[in-house]
Parts: sequence; structure tokens; C-alpha cells
Amino acid sequence: MVVDEKWNKKLKDFLKRYYQDDVLELANSYPDKRSLSVNFDKLEIFDRDIARDLIENPESVVQSLGAALKDMDLPLMKKLDSAHVRVTNIPNRIPIRDLRSKHLSKFVAVEGMIRRATEVRPRIMKAAFKCMRCDTITFVEQPGNKLDEPFSGCENENCGKRGPFKLVTEQSEFIDSQKGQIQESPESLKGGSNPQSIEINFADDLTGQISPGDRVIVNGILRSVPRALRDGKSTSYDLILEANSIERLDQEYDELDITAEEEEQILALSQDPEIYDKIVASIAPTIYGNEHVKRALMYQLFSGIVKQFPDGTRTRGDIHVILVGDPGVAKSQLLRYIVKLSPRGVFASGKSASASGLTAAAVRDELGDGRWTIEGGAFVMADMGIAAVDEMDKMRDEDKSSLHEAMEQQTISIAKAGIIATLKSRCAVLGAANPVYGRFNRYESLADQIDMPPALLSRFDLIFVLLDVPESTLDGKIAAHVIQTHYAGELLQHKNNISSSGITQEFIDDQMVNIIPEIDPELLRKYVAYSRRNIYPIMDEDARLHLTDFYTSLRKQGEGKNNTPVPVTARQLEALIRLAEASARVRLSNRVTLKDAVRTTDITMECLKNVGIDPSTGMMDADIIATGISQSQRGKIQIILDIIRTISDRSPGGKAPKKEVYAEAEKSGISAEEMDVNIDQISRRGDIIKPDPEHLKLVRR
Repeated sequence: MVVDEKWNKKLKDFLKRYYQDDVLELANSYPDKRSLSVNFDKLEIFDRDIARDLIENPESVVQSLGAALKDMDLPLMKKLDSAHVRVTNIPNRIPIRDLRSKHLSKFVAVEGMIRRATEVRPRIMKAAFKCMRCDTITFVEQPGNKLDEPFSGCENENCGKRGPFKLVTEQSEFIDSQKGQIQESPESLKGGSNPQSIEINFADDLTGQISPGDRVIVNGILRSVPRALRDGKSTSYDLILEANSIERLDQEYDELDITAEEEEQILALSQDPEIYDKIVASIAPTIYGNEHVKRALMYQLFSGIVKQFPDGTRTRGDIHVILVGDPGVAKSQLLRYIVKLSPRGVFASGKSASASGLTAAAVRDELGDGRWTIEGGAFVMADMGIAAVDEMDKMRDEDKSSLHEAMEQQTISIAKAGIIATLKSRCAVLGAANPVYGRFNRYESLADQIDMPPALLSRFDLIFVLLDVPESTLDGKIAAHVIQTHYAGELLQHKNNISSSGITQEFIDDQMVNIIPEIDPELLRKYVAYSRRNIYPIMDEDARLHLTDFYTSLRKQGEGKNNTPVPVTARQLEALIRLAEASARVRLSNRVTLKDAVRTTDITMECLKNVGIDPSTGMMDADIIATGISQSQRGKIQIILDIIRTISDRSPGGKAPKKEVYAEAEKSGISAEEMDVNIDQISRRGDIIKPDPEHLKLVRR
């Protein structure tokens, strides 16, 4: 051990002054807990020379800190022989792409996203070799990756032979070891640049703390290792960070630390009668209006309750939302804001995302021994958070089909390269899609205008149609809000970049009053975390009755005749329950009241009115979402097929003249325009073909 004696006494004084209670707490939980966290700022206040030496000559100072900790006077003669000192809050934070040879052997901090991590495996630190001639045990330190045998031969003076030796694992010293790869965060990349990464070595109690998708700061000593070539070692070296401590940036809801003062603020907020409106106003305040969408996003943040039943069945609590609408209605901005607000949010664009990029891929493990391993995609990285997928309609069909299991069962099953595994994707999905022809036509069904399979569309609990309809009063308010937002941004940039600017911060704050969130984003995130961690509401009887009545009253529209559409299905009922639970969680209540149920049915009705109504009959029809074809359209398709079949049977070659088919359909009340739409749909399904422009032919099955 490299211990700098000149610092040893000072460091013991430092630990006694600032961390006496923490050391005693560590002694109580030792050896289950083996690390003492030390803040660099306190070390710098205590002695600037030691702090500077830690950055420039970290190995000796870290070893001296460890020695000082082991020399501490503890009750009951307890010794912290295997304890470590972890230094956090390092000022020497360097972007991965800026790491250079001058940083070698320095203490640095690297920020980014964990891309992959190997399994935790034991690594030999001191190997015990038994001489096969005289049975003498010789111990050899193992600093590198290659196992070194005793170089000078057997330690027994009477023997002194250079082998053969046998490794005795029982007497060797091992330590837990793990390799990881940290990559630059996507939001910190410059345009056109690829994300760069660096390998990290974790040891002892730092292992097993990271998983792919975690955003962290890793503090450690920068090392270099030569690249291996077939005919020897290369003159080019790879960088490796030997981790000393890990600081988490995005924690899951369960991991966020909430202080006593913050808990008081959260509980006080929950008693505010306007808490719903305040949270809605705190979601993307730069975007004017869209209150019903923001309310849905609020419910998505809080989520319903995950239920585990005795038979092993699991029901998801996450609420999936999709926004469909015209260009320029701020869908993408809403997605990005929610990703920032969620502790673990991942953003992907459908056009540039593949099935393996969203779910999981089988790749060769570059950090281990080259075996095939599973690498999680966006949905796995967003586990316990929100996955936002923009441009969902632009995804390839085979990529869309891979999302079904990830959304409903919230698992991703993999059977690739000899690996059969199931990954967890317990995330809420927030999607955005544009209509096929650019703008939404409110007189056509949703399924006709979105290039998405109905099976995938039906998995969303709430589907919002956002229309860009000119309306002078609303347009004036939107214009005023947008211009005011940009004006406030101009003032801020002017003040920050021009030193002689006479603009005061008070004036900027006055101009920003409409775009500052009602609740600070960090406090809102902790409010959501507190709710999801502590609130598990139970539904009151009147709330249960309200949801039951709402569901059954809608279902009654489908009773009676065979050709009556089915308005809603049990899938929508489950969505109602999740939304009601989320509504109770918003105000930190363990009871789902009638008011929660009413809020739920109101927002569901808002969606159904825009999405689930058959434009030709004006009736609600769940089949529009579930199958893509309404009940009335399905009836017309059957009539058309019967007409084509009848005419084909009496026509030469089984070809039905198009004019005759259209004439017969008009007698059944189907217009020429409807015929064009339905004939196109039937031919796409492969039930009929067009042998020439004037005839139709039925495909016999």
C-alpha cells in the first residue's frame, strides 16, 4: 500500500472533524457496508494542498485516506480493515471526448449514461502458488489482467525452482469485479457527432450498483492499457477509468432522496384545493392550452397501481398515452418535457428507431470474453420511467409489432443467438403520430388516417386527436403567448451575452411570469416520487359504482341487433381504473373517491368522442380502435363482397363488371365515394383483385 506519511495524521484529523458520526455508523454496519463517502469540498476547506494533491497524485492520497480510516479509534476495538473512502463532488469534471494523455493518472469525474455492464465476477488480487516440488506456498500480487506466476521461483531456499506451480484458490485473495461502459449523454452531443464512450472498472462494493440506462457521474483514476495485437502489444493505448465513487443523476422514483423540509412542502401542496390545476400548469408552461392533454400526462406521471395476484398474474399500472394530430401542435415538445420531468425518461424517434433499438438486441460482449449478450433498448432503459416515442407512424411494420408485449405485459422476451431471456420494460409509453396525409380529417375514422396496426393502437389507454383549427380568439391568445415566450428568451440571452446590457433580472422575471412553472420541476419530480412510493389508494364503493355504470351504459348501446357496434371493451374499463387511481395519487390520497371517478370518465369521454365515433353513423364503436374497421363499414364490406360474388357467378371468367357492381351497391344505399374507399380497403386485404380497370374478381378461399 502506497501511504503518504505526511498526510496521514492530517487526514485522521479531517475524518474526526467532519465524519466522526459517519465513521461510527459505518462501524455499526461493517462489513455489510464498507464505504465512507467524503465530499471533496470539505477536504478543500480543511486543507487545500491535500485537495490539490488528490487531483494530481490520487493514488497515494486515496490510499492515505483509507489508512487514516483504518487507524481511527473505534469502540470495542473494532477495525475497518476492508473499508474504502469514496470521494465525491470532484471539480475536475471532463467530457469523455476531451480526455487526453495529460489526464492519465489524475483524479477525474466523467458524466454520462451507462451503456452496458458485465456480470459481477471475482477477480484475483493475491494469488497463492504451491510449488509442486516442495509444497511451499508463494504469494504473488496480481495487478494486471494476466495471471503472473512467481517470477523469482519458489520462496523455499532449499528449493528455489521456477516451477511447476499450482494455483491454490482457497488461499488466494479475491475481490468482486465488474466492467462497465459509460457513454456521453444524448442531450450533451454536438450536432453530427457520434457519442463517445470509455470503459470503467468497478471493484468490491461498487459492483452491482449500475445497470444500462443509468445516468451517473463516475469519479476515479484514469488509466491506460495497451491494445492487444496478434503479434504483440500496440503503441496505441486505450483509456480505462478505475472507479472510486458513483454519483447518480437520474434515480428511479423509489431512489430519490426527499428531505424533511421537502416532505413538508409536498404534504402542504397536496392539501391545496387547486393542486390539479397547479400540476397541469407546471407541465410544459411554454406551450399554450392543451389542458386536457397535460392532465392526461399528469395522470401518466403518477400512474395507477401495479397489482400482483396470488396466481402469479400481474396487471400493469402504467398509463399509455398517444397524441395524434396535425403538424405544429407541439406534440414533440410535450414529449421532450415529460422525458425531462420523469426520473428515468428515454426519448426515441420512430423513423430512426428499429425494433432491437426499442426492445433489445443480441450483441457480442466487447467488455467480457466476446460471448453473445443481450443489450437493452429504449424500453428497457426506461424501466420504472417513461419511454417517449415520436413519429410512431413512421416506424416499419415489423418494428411496430415488437411493441405489443412491451406495452401490455411490460416484458420483452428474447430468443436470439442461443439466449432465451425475458427483460423488464415496466415503463409508461408516450407516443406521437401524424396522420397519413399530413393533416387530420375529422370526417374519416382514426384507423384510416394513422399508419398503425389497430392491435397496437388499442393498447393505449388514452388517444388524443390534436387538431389545428383556425379560430380567431384562440389564435390571438396562442400568438400572444408564443411572442411573449420568445421575448422573455431574447431578454435573457441579451443579458447573458452582452456585458453592457442594462436589462435587470427583475424585469426578465416579470416578463417570464407566464412561462415559469407553478411548481419547480425538481419539487414536482419529488412530489411524484413521494406519491408513487407511499400512496396505494383503495376505491370507494360509490366510485366503483360510477365506473361500473359508465361502462355498462356505454355497452348497452351495443345490445340487441347483431349489426350494432360495440362501444367500449374491458380494456377501456381497465384504463378507467388506472386513471382513477392516478387521480387519487395526485392529491396524495389513499382513497379513490367519486370525484376521481368522475374526472376519469370525463377525460375518457373526451378521447372516445374524438376517436371512437363512426363518422357514418355517429355511434360509438370500439372496433374502430380494436380492428381498424367500424361495425357499419364491416357491414358494407360484406354487402359489397356478396354483390361481387353474385355478379361473378353469372359473368364469363368470374370477372364482375365494375359498373354493374357500383349500380347494385347504390341500390343498397352505398354511394360511389364509399364504394371507392371500401373497394380499396378490400383489395388491400387481398379479398378481391382488379384484373383490369373495368372489372373486379373475387379471390376464392
